[in-house]
Amino acid sequence: MTSSVRTPARLDPASARVDDLRAVVERETDPADFPRAEIVSGVTVYQAAGLRLGDPAEVRDELARALLDGPGIVAIRGAFGDRSVLDRATEAFFALIRAQHDAGITIGDHFARPGSNDRVWNALEKLALADADTFAAYYANDVLALVCEAWLGPAYQVTSQVNVVNPGGTAQSPHRDYHLGFMTPAGAARWPAHQHALTPALTLQGAVAHCDMPLETGPTLYLPHSQKYAHGYLVAEREDFRAYFAEHHVQLPLQAGDAVFFNPAVIHGAGTNRTSDVKRIANLLQVSSAFGRAMEHVDRARVSRAVLPALRRMRAAGASEQSLRAVIASAAEGYAFPTNLDRDPPVDGLAPPSQADLLTEAVLLGQDDATFDAALTAHSAKRTT
Repeated sequence: MTSSVRTPARLDPASARVDDLRAVVERETDPADFPRAEIVSGVTVYQAAGLRLGDPAEVRDELARALLDGPGIVAIRGAFGDRSVLDRATEAFFALIRAQHDAGITIGDHFARPGSNDRVWNALEKLALADADTFAAYYANDVLALVCEAWLGPAYQVTSQVNVVNPGGTAQSPHRDYHLGFMTPAGAARWPAHQHALTPALTLQGAVAHCDMPLETGPTLYLPHSQKYAHGYLVAEREDFRAYFAEHHVQLPLQAGDAVFFNPAVIHGAGTNRTSDVKRIANLLQVSSAFGRAMEHVDRARVSRAVLPALRRMRAAGASEQSLRAVIASAAEGYAFPTNLDRDPPVDGLAPPSQADLLTEAVLLGQDDATFDAALTAHSAKRTT
């Protein structure tokens, strides 16, 4: 009789062990697997010129392999060889930040103390409206497109957030990124194990350096190969894992025009800017697969308004909360994103309330139609740009 080891249906936060993480990440990155790369601190580092000379299909395959089975991080030297394009975009980004300051706006940030950074949410749209020619020249970059298509295939969607870590700005706590990385460990544990493995394939994280970033400016800290650790979304609040990250992370100094892309499941965090005069500015690219969308467009706000009276009647008739939540899951948008993070900032660094959260509250508190309608209208308005 043969036996097989089954993959657990659920990941238990209590079963996360630093020794298991250690077994995954304490390995050498084999240069033979990545013939176009130089291996620096375990990270695959490429020259943009070399990528442009290679066969595009073979280059994409190697980049995808580095992101999935390799260290999970791809650095590209000279991604923006034309500094004039980079400098024009940098000037536009700082103009957007000055406009925020002039308006008295303080922008919340993920995984960092508000105010230590300057952040421009939805910088992609804002750059297009402020300077369409610079936008077009910037996103015409063939290396950016090459990496995005290597990981996500065609029809990907780009979003962008400019982040400036000011002198003295402190490091972020180590974390994974969107999707499950923007949840508490308890929240992420609600998702089955196969979703933990699936979601990193739906997004790609990137950053373009808009200034030179020697180590004292605090470029991003990475834990290579950590995308392979199954429990990685469940340990962000664990001090033993934070201590391991602090001891074993790597950092890559960057020059203006370099780019770094990484699997969103790589455990990472921005470093402390220990300089007195450098505003460390990067354009953070969060790129999404075409597949992360439903087949039909549904006006879920309209559906939510329509079903609220029926939900109240169900509750009055003694329906269980589980039954009510099942209806709400079918009626309302249960996910907080995408949203306008200027108007709908993250709560404690995590996701803002969803449409389903509002409908649940309305049902459990017995809100009337007018009260819910006002809350839903305000919620929808926050998502417009």
